[in-house]
Amino acid sequence: MSYAEVAAKGPKQSPEEVGISHRAPPVPSLPHDESESASLIDVDSPHVTSVKSDFQDQKVKTETQAGRIEHEAEDKARAAAEKAADAAEKAKKKAVTQGKGVKDALKKDGRKLSENRDNPVVVGNAVVWGVATVAIGYGAYQKHTEGKLDWKLASTVAGFVGAFAVADYFGSK
Repeated sequence: MSYAEVAAKGPKQSPEEVGISHRAPPVPSLPHDESESASLIDVDSPHVTSVKSDFQDQKVKTETQAGRIEHEAEDKARAAAEKAADAAEKAKKKAVTQGKGVKDALKKDGRKLSENRDNPVVVGNAVVWGVATVAIGYGAYQKHTEGKLDWKLASTVAGFVGAFAVADYFGSK
């Protein structure tokens, strides 16, 4: 049985009670004046400061808050400058060390190619990869001009190139 059914079985209200129960008493209100000032105590200052009533709309409400925001901004700027300087120094060191390594590797590879220029496998690989590069580039250009070059085609060709590279590696050994 529901509450409504139980309440319906009880005694009926008189017309006076019905009229009174439907009306709530009026809510008391105070007049609001925008020109009034409100007091706000800044706990970090030695005196009490009086501020305008619109201080809640202000972004920075106290001098202490303004100082804190300024110090935080300075700290963030200092930390960012230090981080950028560290990153630049690391990049410079890395470039110097890699530059030496790249030069040495190029010299080493150049010597290796010079020593093996009579080897038919090295010459054959250079010719095959050169022709394959030109053919793939030309085919990609043709597909692009036709509007048929998409990621599916590019990934398929990349897969074939990878498979060919593996086969060539083991075949050249």
